[in-house]
Amino acid sequence: MKKFVFAAAATVALALPAAANPVKGEVKKINESAGKITLKHEPIKKLDMDSMTMVFRVASQDMLKAVKPGDKVTFEADRVNGALTVTKIEKDS
Repeated sequence: MKKFVFAAAATVALALPAAANPVKGEVKKINESAGKITLKHEPIKKLDMDSMTMVFRVASQDMLKAVKPGDKVTFEADRVNGALTVTKIEKDS
């Protein structure tokens, strides 16, 4: 019975969408006209990426208006149409 319960739980876990993987970072630069943001960030496990400073596209231009250089942020990133893209960003309080 224990094996059945474990197998069922594992099956349900695999069927759920991937959990969000928020990452801490700092805004270094914003390029509104290009729709890009430069972030100094901790490792992004989801993308198998070490800590570094790099440029990301943003999923929405509105994201760039919510932050400014120097802000500490928590964000999520993914590959969207082959480009590394910030899909969510929040200013840390």
